[in-house]
Amino acid sequence: MILFVRDLTVIDFSYLCQQRGLLGESYIVDVELHGDLDNTSMVFDFGNVKKVIKRAIDQLIDHKLAYASATAGLTVSQQADMQVLSLNSARGLIEVASPLVAHVAVPGDAINFNTVSQFLTAEIKPLLPANVEKVEFNLRTEKSNGFYYHYSHGLKKHDGNCQRIAHGHRSTIEIFQNGMLVPRLNKFWTERWEDIYLGTAEDLSTATQCIYLSATPDAQSQYYFRYQAAQGEFQISLPTSHCEIVPCDTTVECLAQYIADVLVTLEPAAYKVVAYEGVGKGAVAFQSVS
Repeated sequence: MILFVRDLTVIDFSYLCQQRGLLGESYIVDVELHGDLDNTSMVFDFGNVKKVIKRAIDQLIDHKLAYASATAGLTVSQQADMQVLSLNSARGLIEVASPLVAHVAVPGDAINFNTVSQFLTAEIKPLLPANVEKVEFNLRTEKSNGFYYHYSHGLKKHDGNCQRIAHGHRSTIEIFQNGMLVPRLNKFWTERWEDIYLGTAEDLSTATQCIYLSATPDAQSQYYFRYQAAQGEFQISLPTSHCEIVPCDTTVECLAQYIADVLVTLEPAAYKVVAYEGVGKGAVAFQSVS
């Protein structure tokens, strides 16, 4: 017997990639449980799927920075309760220092549907009752005919896990100019924010202040960000070409308004910006020539 749940949850996270650098992603999760019926004539109570499986996914990888344990060019070190990841990627040096809870190692040499599915299966199967013989996860991205971008960020003021300095999303965007959807502008913005790290200007720091990170030979080629949040100290450095610095917090509400504000300076008109944060949630902002 197979019990299935479609759209169980969405994993919003970032991961380190040797070619693309720091990459924000959103995986939709479907799950199948294979096994015999228990004494309640169920494979597993639907109510417990969320209580056990979704909760485990949230704790294991959601809103974390994932890295494949065998990623080429990656070094991992630990100082007290801080973990430092350093990746010599094709895009340049990326370093992140966070409390241990903000990172997760996934067995393998890359982060993808297969390695994350295998990781979740290995971690979650022992949590299930004996009558569940097998658990299978199907991970997928949102189907979209529109434009999307991958971004990573951190929200230091957030009480929950969004405060982690390197988590992210795969997000679509819809830009309306004078009431009309304009694919050209959607394309422009997704190319501008392709595989981007969005940093808040007030979190800009220096190599000297980021004591867990390396000082690069050419500091002008690298941005450093640092802040203290409820979960602890967070630091990150990336190539300047991998970042856009915004004059606001990087909540989806502020990002939608930032996009609208920038557009009106580039092409004066009336704008409506529908910006998504991952799957099925986002914000709408407006701006026009005053």
